[in-house]
Amino acid sequence: MKAIRRFTVRTSLPESISALSRLAANLRWSWHRPTEQLFRDLGPEAWEASGGDPVQVLGSLTREEIQQIAEDDELVRRIDALGRDLETYLSEPLWYQREHGRDGARSIAYFSAEYGITSVLPQYSGGLGILAGDHLKTASDMGVPVVGVGLLYQNGYFNQSLSRDGWQLEDYPVLDPQGLPLTLLREPDGSPARIWLPMPDGGRLGAQIWRADVGRVPLLLLDSQITENDDVFRGVTDRLYGGGGEHRLQQELLLGMGGIRALREFSRLTGAPDPEVFHCNEGHAGFAGIERIAELMSPGTDGGGGMSWLEALTAVRASTVFTTHTPVPAGIDRFEREMIERFFSTELAGPAPLEEILALGREDHDGGDGSRFNMAVMGLRLAQRANGVAKLHGAVSRQMFSGLWNGFDTDEVPISSVTNGVHVPTWIDPRMEALAVDRSQPDLRARWRAVAEVPDEQLWRVRAEMRADLVADVRRRLRASWKQRGAADAELSWTDSVLDPEVLTIGFARRVPTYKRLTLMLRDPQRLKRLLLDPVRPVQLVIAGKSHPADEMGKRMIQDLVRFTDDPEVRHRIVFLPNYDMSMARTLFPGCDVWLNNPLRPLEACGTSGMKAAINGGLNLSVLDGWWDELYDGQNGWAIPTADNRASDDERDSIEAAALYELIENHVAPRFYNEIHDAGADRVPHQWLAMVRHTLTTLGPSVSAARMVADYVEQLYLPAARAGRAASAADHAQARSTAAWVARVRQGWAGVRIEHVRTGGLHSEPQIGDAIEVTAYVRLGELSPEDVRVEVGFGRVSGSDHIHERKHQDLSEVQRTDSGDWAFTGSFTIDRSGPFGYTVRVLPDGDGLTTSAELGLVVSA
Repeated sequence: MKAIRRFTVRTSLPESISALSRLAANLRWSWHRPTEQLFRDLGPEAWEASGGDPVQVLGSLTREEIQQIAEDDELVRRIDALGRDLETYLSEPLWYQREHGRDGARSIAYFSAEYGITSVLPQYSGGLGILAGDHLKTASDMGVPVVGVGLLYQNGYFNQSLSRDGWQLEDYPVLDPQGLPLTLLREPDGSPARIWLPMPDGGRLGAQIWRADVGRVPLLLLDSQITENDDVFRGVTDRLYGGGGEHRLQQELLLGMGGIRALREFSRLTGAPDPEVFHCNEGHAGFAGIERIAELMSPGTDGGGGMSWLEALTAVRASTVFTTHTPVPAGIDRFEREMIERFFSTELAGPAPLEEILALGREDHDGGDGSRFNMAVMGLRLAQRANGVAKLHGAVSRQMFSGLWNGFDTDEVPISSVTNGVHVPTWIDPRMEALAVDRSQPDLRARWRAVAEVPDEQLWRVRAEMRADLVADVRRRLRASWKQRGAADAELSWTDSVLDPEVLTIGFARRVPTYKRLTLMLRDPQRLKRLLLDPVRPVQLVIAGKSHPADEMGKRMIQDLVRFTDDPEVRHRIVFLPNYDMSMARTLFPGCDVWLNNPLRPLEACGTSGMKAAINGGLNLSVLDGWWDELYDGQNGWAIPTADNRASDDERDSIEAAALYELIENHVAPRFYNEIHDAGADRVPHQWLAMVRHTLTTLGPSVSAARMVADYVEQLYLPAARAGRAASAADHAQARSTAAWVARVRQGWAGVRIEHVRTGGLHSEPQIGDAIEVTAYVRLGELSPEDVRVEVGFGRVSGSDHIHERKHQDLSEVQRTDSGDWAFTGSFTIDRSGPFGYTVRVLPDGDGLTTSAELGLVVSA
């Protein structure tokens, strides 16, 4: 019988245990082990059945069970203590208040298309969402006043299963927000708060706003599933990355522009401060900047006029941070110009001019014809501060977007980097945390030195326990997967002996785009079999991952791998687990001895899965890409060599697969097994554990999201807050003056040129230490010397006369010449031998600029 109406009944709790509601509603339980354990103990069966959801555990309790809890004095004291601990956590001064309470931003808005907080709230597909979730959790733990903004997807991403022949199948379960740890933002009269966006053809897209409390951080999730929307608009938030074209554009308009409107409603209804910094995590949220510009351009409530486009853009850029996660142009969202025109020809952006909006995202660099609207390009043009997510990715991003800054060397492109990190309390096993982390230490690096005092035998025992837990979890999941594939119980007795808790275990789990090369390990199937079945030093592999539903090649890779794992000869040594999610990951990462990563370099922006393994004492076996490129030191794992760039795709895969097999066979396995197999030894692999210990003490603090968030605060958020305040003070006086200056410089730049350069002090045989005087004669046209900086760049030169290891020196002595030009004079010192050279260039120089390259204007000799 089917219900004609569905609703959620909230559990009513006696006052003595009322703290349970607050504990269940705040997602801090997802990383606070004592709170998690409390709900596990309250209803073990409900906990397992719900996948670890405290809200559902409470909902499963009968009146009699609730009364029994309320009459259990010890349990009441436990609940009360955890409730008071949560209140203290939410209110006490933390790192941010102690270090930056006086000058830090009062509120920082963080926009992301997906968030991986917990598997109970499945609003993530992969690394981007997990990173966003870890960012919010860590901000909460450090007291950073972040407010998250995203979308609430009715179907989340998807549940993955396998057909009998190993093909990926997708299922989209409908989520009921009423049954999730969410509350609806409401007006004072109790009605749901709404935001609205004008759409083409007179339509309106509306959304309600759900709030998830991630510790101290409120996360606002916009939901278009409201009765006032028609079927099309209700479907905008149907599923994460569920459609392309117009559907995707509507999602990104709602996230960006709707997200700003949701923040304004949140501030109005709760009294929360308006954000001072706006951080867009990837280009999906880029339209947030358009909404803020439209706000500033709109006439004020007092009838006064708003700001001009350039004034508003200047003010918005000052307080905006943009993070790119994409190392290849193909991974960036692009829309046809005509589609953008159609949506912004409405009242959507208010007084913001359509042509200016189109110009922000126009692909008019690197030979682009301007017919495509690029979300990452818009993100960069709307933000005064931008970063990649690892040092190598920063370099790749500067190269990829260098066309936006013509005339500048790649290393001058204004994109910095903040290497990702992982939220340690979420991803570390409690047993390893007890050994490796001393949370009483205020210094992050000092916290991870505790493991130095742990005996090898104890460290090895904990690693073995975590591996055994993984083996048990794999057997359970594999059996369930085979039953979904149609196997009968009578066929599955073999799953009871899959994997061996004493065998070297290698993990590989991630999304399955082709560049991550899931099947590189299958390049030589017979050699892989020999590694798996080695009678003395066997290896076992646990593999998981989802392919995007539209990625047929990724699905084919999964099928090829599953067919290999189905082979009765090796299926006890290699498994593929479907439906990889955060719940599976919390057992998988601690249980693996080695974490494998073999992407095509440099296509891995960062890749945080290996970080989660590292904080549990796992060693990394990876291509030098993403974070591993900067943190591999020769003692914390192994680097898979990469093929020469001149190799074909097929040759490259063969070369790198052979290197992978060789490393496992001759380096990884011998290091793990040799001391275990030595006659008369204590069966503890001391050399292996030395690498584990080194990994924990060196990588632990480096891959921690606490380090990452501190970097964001100090390198990006604080400068953005200061710049934003300065730009907006006194009715945006600085933004207006900077905009006027920029407009004047751009208009006059065509008249700037270097007429000639004169050199003094350069001998026929120059030597280190010689001082060279340089005078550049510059025509400035309508500009003045105060508008520009003239500098000499010098250093070692290549055979093509390109200057490497470059330094710059201002030519700061200025005189007017009889011809009306300006003479800029200065000197530099030769500081190295060999081929040496210099050049001169002119750059804009204004107080509102963060870098010399910001405006993309330069004149070189």
